[in-house]
Amino acid sequence: MVAFYQMMNVRRFAPLLAALLLLPSAAPAAPAPHLEKAVLAGGCFWGMEAVFERLHGVRDVVAGFSGGAKLTAHYEVVSTGMTGHAESVEITYDPAQISYAKILDVYFTVAHDPTQLNHQGADEGTQYRSEIFYIGDAQKKTAEATIRDLEARHAFPAPIVTKVEAFQAFYPAEAYHQHYADRHPDDPYIATVDEPKLAALREKFPDLIAKSH
Repeated sequence: MVAFYQMMNVRRFAPLLAALLLLPSAAPAAPAPHLEKAVLAGGCFWGMEAVFERLHGVRDVVAGFSGGAKLTAHYEVVSTGMTGHAESVEITYDPAQISYAKILDVYFTVAHDPTQLNHQGADEGTQYRSEIFYIGDAQKKTAEATIRDLEARHAFPAPIVTKVEAFQAFYPAEAYHQHYADRHPDDPYIATVDEPKLAALREKFPDLIAKSH
């Protein structure tokens, strides 16, 4: 008797089971993109952040500090110029959309002046130095090759003073520094110092700018 009812249940649900087997299987989820990071210093991080967050393929840019200890990674302390920190940006990017070499092109060409030692314009102190904090040998080789090429072409009227050092750590700056240029476009500093960088970016690298900008 039990076997009879089991057979009847199978027959009863057979059409449903057949229909389920004919349904298309769900497409496998697309793999998450492989993202990499770059850490660069070149004067006030407000303008550096504003430039790089406009690039296609850049997923995130954080203003912060690199080169010193965690204990001293606070704006007021870093501003003394005695911490070893440089105002920096941490750039998270998709290397399938933008290369590290291209990021460095923007860095040297529009984001800052690599010939100014321990200052950018009126901003003076070692915290405003030009420095590349490379993450891995590939970034180191790319950075050194880029500098050699720029020097060979005499791209600047003065020697490049950009330091190339191994990355140790990055510490985000206080919340009010994040996306400062976009949140305060009428700030006289932004209008005078950083808007010209964005104008240069639009002029020299129009194909690299994300459509959202």
